[in-house]
Order: sequence, then structure tokens, then C-alpha cells
Amino acid sequence: SSGINAEWPLRPGEQVVKIMVPLLKFYFHDLIRSAAAESLPFLLESVKHKGDDYVRDMWNYICPELFKSLQTEMEPDILAVVMESVASCVEVLGVGFIDSLQMEELVEAMKNHLKKNYDKEEERKEARKDEDYDEEVEEGIEEELDQDDYLLGKIADIIHNLFGVYGEDFIQVFDKLTEYFVAMLAPDRPGLEHQWAICVFDDLIDFAPNSAPKYQQHFLQPMMHYLSDINPGVRQAAAYGVGALATKFPGANSPYLEFCKNCIPNLVNVINDPESREIENMSATENCISAISKIFKHIIGQENLDEATVVTWLSWLPIQEDDEESVHIYGFLLDLVENNNVYVLGDNNANLPDIIKILTEGIIKKEKSTDCDSALIPLL
Repeated sequence: SSGINAEWPLRPGEQVVKIMVPLLKFYFHDLIRSAAAESLPFLLESVKHKGDDYVRDMWNYICPELFKSLQTEMEPDILAVVMESVASCVEVLGVGFIDSLQMEELVEAMKNHLKKNYDKEEERKEARKDEDYDEEVEEGIEEELDQDDYLLGKIADIIHNLFGVYGEDFIQVFDKLTEYFVAMLAPDRPGLEHQWAICVFDDLIDFAPNSAPKYQQHFLQPMMHYLSDINPGVRQAAAYGVGALATKFPGANSPYLEFCKNCIPNLVNVINDPESREIENMSATENCISAISKIFKHIIGQENLDEATVVTWLSWLPIQEDDEESVHIYGFLLDLVENNNVYVLGDNNANLPDIIKILTEGIIKKEKSTDCDSALIPLL
């Protein structure tokens, strides 16, 4: 048999899995557990050429110990690596390998971590009210917050990949976790919880848009409100979500037409803030520019934009940092140019040199090429 069974080890790759999986519980040395967890998605990837049955056998060998580690690992740094490994395994495996019992176990583990995170924040609130509260206690709280934020980000990564792989089919499972992310959106929760909760709902909109209306009562108002948040990561997540709604629900009859339009003032305020182009604010600002570009393209329609609006939008370009959002921003600019939009081109094409400069800078500064670049280069 080519599967993983009692006759192992047979080949070098199989020997590695037989060594690595037991090391997930090697509690004498943290780095050994970390290295073992890191290796697992790569080992799954390395045997995909042997066919689905072989991959399934290997996954069924890995899964019990990996998920047990997800539930029992006590060191936060190592737990983060385990979570990364789970997220990568989900992505490498794709549909058809994680069975219902395994999925149930995975969800239960994430639920426990989310509940623990919620309870710890309640304890921090009480600690700040205690008569012994001082600067030293606050330092400990801040250190713990950073740790918990990092782990929340890893849970969000797992959910991102589950949505990416299963789409609408993940919704029934996601329902078991929803209450925790809704709770994280409450105003009295830490800003970083707001960020990760919005990111999760962003993924729902992106990968399971048919189910978005079912959850809109939970995310619409927080998404609009947190566009103005002091934390740039929260602003970025909220802006991305607004743009995703415009993209996934396009047209004049979009159920989110009024919502998207009502978000524009908050998005513009972020872009026009005097510190919007500082390095720590850049991604949030560019996501706001992208969100407005998506609203103009998919909801309002370029033919309905007046001169002042187009000129203002053009003044925000070029963007510097976000390769993924640049596709939407420059793609919309390309649409306007190809349709000979007089507000963009100016009288007698007077703006063309500036447009060429913007597009050229956009291509040069990007780290990776895109389909948008392929369309831009012949135009230039």
C-alpha cells in the first residue's frame, strides 16, 4: 500500500513525517516543536503528486496530533506557529480532505481560544480597576495584549483560508464562531480585536457573498464607524470591507448602494488627513482610495461622476504601497482613459502627461506584476 500504515517508513519523505509528527509534543525544547509544526504543510505539498488517497492518508496521520497541539500548546510563540501550520495545511489540502469530525475538532479548538481571549480581556478590565493597579501592571497588560493580538491574527488566518477553500460551504461551520467575532466588534473591546473581527467579516464578503446579508446586522454599522478609528489597521480592514461590498454587490440596484455612498465622507476624511501619507497610515489610506474607486466603478458608475469628483480622485494618485489594491485603483483609471473621460484627460488631453507619470510610477514601484500592468504597458 502507498498509504501511511504500520509498514512505514518506506521512503525518505515518509520517514520525515514519522519523525516530525511525534515531535509536536516534544516538551523539552520549544524550537523542536516549532520546527515540527512548520514542516507539516510542506510535507503534504511534497506528496501531492502521489494522488489524493496518499495525501489523505498522510493528513489523517498528521491531523490528530496537530489539532491536539492546537488545543494544548502552552507557549504562545509556539502556539502561533502551530496555528500558522494549520492555516497552511488547510490551504495546501483544498477541498475534500478535512472530514466533518476533523472540522468539528478544529472549530472547537478555535472556539476555546476565542473564549479564552474574551475572558482574559474581561480580567484585564478588572485589573485596571483594582486598587493595586499601577504602571507596572499596565506594562504587563500591554505585553499580554500584544501576545493575544498576534494569536488572534493567526486564528483570522485559519478562517481566511477556510473561507478561501470552502466559500459558502464554510458558513454552516462559521456560524459556530460568529458570536465571538460579533462580541469583538463592541466599542469597549481593544482596537486590535476590532481589526481582526472586521477582517473575518471581510473574508465572508469576499468568499461567501451570498451569505453576507445574513450577517449584515452585525458588521455594517461597525464597518462604517471604524473607518474613523485611531488604529490604522482597523481603518484599513474597514475600508477593505466597504470596497468588497461594492465589488461583490455591483450596480444601481445593489442592496449596499446607500451604505457605500454613506461611507464616502469617512473614507475621504481618512485620505485628506494631514498624516494620511505617513508610513504607518499608508496602507489604510490606500485602502480608502481603493474603496472609493470600487464604489465609483461598481456602484455609482463613471458616467455619473462630476468633474470635481474625478479631479479630486485623481489628485490622490499615485499610490505607493499596496500592490493588491493598486490593481483596482489603476484599473479604474485605465477605464476612465479608455472611455476618453474628459475630466481625467482634460481639455485637449492636457492631463495626459500627468496620467502617464502616475501610471508609470505605479508600475515601477510595484513589487509584482499584474494583469492590470499588461493592459497599461501597451497604453503607455
